[in-house]
Amino acid sequence: MRKNSIKNTRINGEVLKELSNIIRSDLKDPRIHPMTSVMAVEVAPDLKTCKAYISVLGEKQVKEETMKGLNSAVGFIRRELAKNLNLRNTPEIRFLLDESIEYGVHMSKMIDDVTKKDSSDSGEED
Repeated sequence: MRKNSIKNTRINGEVLKELSNIIRSDLKDPRIHPMTSVMAVEVAPDLKTCKAYISVLGEKQVKEETMKGLNSAVGFIRRELAKNLNLRNTPEIRFLLDESIEYGVHMSKMIDDVTKKDSSDSGEED
């Protein structure tokens, strides 16, 4: 995979910021959970496509509803993005659910449980 150029990195940052603002303030869809955040954005070098990694705090059903709401509003989001950003092409957006934060919290909890168990086991032997 090719390393991102400075221009592409800057575009990714701008799209991330604008996408976050649009989702937070402009969307009125009740399916979209208030604790929805854009974790990362990858815009292709030709500016045709964009992958937006979305994190939603809540149950599985809440995540599914939020993703359905975002996918149904993709036209509106793209139009707002075109209005707010001056790009040659406005990328076609694909929303992907990012569960890395929850996975990290889960792994951290498992590690804490193991270390607690080890410290309690070693404390009993003394």
